Amino acid sequence: MELMKHAAESDGLFIGLLSGTSADGVDCALVDLAGTRPVLMAFRITPYPHALRTRVLDLAKGRYDGADAIDRLGSLDAELGEFFADVTCELLASEGLSPSRIRAIGSHGQTIRHEPHQTPRPFTLQIGDPNRIAARTGIVTVADFRRMDLAQGGEGAPLVPGFLHHFFRAEQERLVFLNIGGIANVTLWPSGRADPIGFDTGPGNTLIDAWIEEQAGCAYDRDGFYSGQGTCIPELLERLLEDPYFGRPPPKSTGPEYFSPDWLHSRLRSGSAYRPADIARTLVALTAASAAQAIWAHAPASERVAVSGGGVKNPHIMAELQSRLAAQTVIGTDRLGLDPDGLEAMAFAWLAQQRLLEAAGNLPSVTGAQSRGCLGALYLPKPRD
Repeated sequence: MELMKHAAESDGLFIGLLSGTSADGVDCALVDLAGTRPVLMAFRITPYPHALRTRVLDLAKGRYDGADAIDRLGSLDAELGEFFADVTCELLASEGLSPSRIRAIGSHGQTIRHEPHQTPRPFTLQIGDPNRIAARTGIVTVADFRRMDLAQGGEGAPLVPGFLHHFFRAEQERLVFLNIGGIANVTLWPSGRADPIGFDTGPGNTLIDAWIEEQAGCAYDRDGFYSGQGTCIPELLERLLEDPYFGRPPPKSTGPEYFSPDWLHSRLRSGSAYRPADIARTLVALTAASAAQAIWAHAPASERVAVSGGGVKNPHIMAELQSRLAAQTVIGTDRLGLDPDGLEAMAFAWLAQQRLLEAAGNLPSVTGAQSRGCLGALYLPKPRD
């Protein structure tokens, strides 16, 4: 009850922390949630040092065995918790804010594995020890948002649609949100339904980035430079789109565990003479085509598609989307007052507020959970006197 009172009487400042499936760094958003729309007060992206990113990706890809894997998991959980805390402290220092001004931190953490269809027990695992975040910052921290949704029979993802529905449902019949991170996901309101649906449409940047790293040694395709040198291969695109995931009805979620380099290589016919840049451009088309298919199927009457995430910076993805969505106008979420880079971190700031208010954070129409749930666990920096 004290935490609920604390949240209700606050001046609305929350922090959201997130590292996506690309594991390229931490997004940190300072958000004012006191009004009818969220206001991003400050935002920064802090890249992981190369060695740290390598350890994260090696763990996520299962490159360690036995006791070594457990030791590395425990050590990396602690290290990432400290990294997330340091990012938070740096943002507060740059803004001249005392930790006492912040009501709570919502930390998504770093996804290591997301297996919502694993039998007999689906699971998801995010690391970045929230105990260390709370202890180092002195701020109440909320983390572990996804597992309650899984416990209630849901996919545990995506969670951003709850945030978008809370603030933008008045525009539901005209607007679609498309986030293109490592994985792409949509939030949309089918005609005649009060609640939205949201789901992962397929790969966002994950396959493009992996291919660029393999072929050119770059972590990602900056401004679409590499893919811009290629041409889409229609027969390859058709073959990629034959994967059953794209035809499955929602709710559904996925990750780089599924749409992996192995997935791509298994569909590149041996002996094919495809140019690497042409394959990259085809992967751009795959991201756009799979997202467009989802929008055609579930929100054909929508007028605008608002794009966030790293994909908004790739002009070829944006152009491909507009070409495939001729009836809609494709825009960046900045046109709606939402920073395309910061939107997901803002959502986890809101989820922290929801947890303090003991309010629901998920949407069963999105995740498939049996009911709405209060998401996240609380980590208090010190006991009350």
